[in-house]
Amino acid sequence: MAFSFEFLGTGTSMGVPYIGCTCAVCTSADVRNQRLRCAGLVRCGETTVVIDTGPDFRQQMLRAHVQNVDAFVITHPHSDHIVGLDDVRRFNQIQQQVIDCWADAATLKRLRHCFDWVFADIMRPGFPNLRPRQVELGQPFDVGCLVFEPLDLDHHVLRTMGVLITKKGYCAPALAYCIDVKRMSDATVARLHGVEVLVLDMLRESPHPTHLCLDEALALVQRIGPQKTYFSHMAHEVEHATTEAKLPGEIRLAYDGLRLDL
Repeated sequence: MAFSFEFLGTGTSMGVPYIGCTCAVCTSADVRNQRLRCAGLVRCGETTVVIDTGPDFRQQMLRAHVQNVDAFVITHPHSDHIVGLDDVRRFNQIQQQVIDCWADAATLKRLRHCFDWVFADIMRPGFPNLRPRQVELGQPFDVGCLVFEPLDLDHHVLRTMGVLITKKGYCAPALAYCIDVKRMSDATVARLHGVEVLVLDMLRESPHPTHLCLDEALALVQRIGPQKTYFSHMAHEVEHATTEAKLPGEIRLAYDGLRLDL
């Protein structure tokens, strides 16, 4: 059964290029330097799950040719990860059903506050309709043939949720998605040890108060020991080709549209 992860977006909260910027990255002809806001698409057999619904959600769904969504997973309530939520209405229209939305308690509370019309008790024509599903640390949840295990991440200004994704019936986790993170506890590092693919926050080379910089990300990769790593959530200080050339063997920069077959 085919199992894949696609990077729908790999950019920071402003995307790349930045509005009004004429730097070398923002004006680059290399499409790998054009980054929509961070989101992921997981497919396994007939199961499709979207991770985060930022401001580029509609564009990302069109580009990835997504026809149906079995569930949404929201990592945290910052606007660059949630403000596209209203556009899920099209999937409600296509599928004629309520769709599960998995998130922690704090994120669900914020979503209900910002998008009260999305979480109605009944289906309404023309409206998005999601079923809130609260996750708890240490308690995996299933979506079709996929198993998601919530992970605790420290984004400095709030706790965010990473996810460890496994195909049902397989023991070894295939992919960990850990963005918007500044620090990672020893317990989370231990849980990720030896994961097949690690997707990790790496904003830029210089330090930042709420995101991993390059040296911090490399040090965290060394602690975790994944088989392969892809950095994401990158700002316009990161030029794809020159930055990737500095990275050790099994560490790469992600780019929009990159698909990993697991």
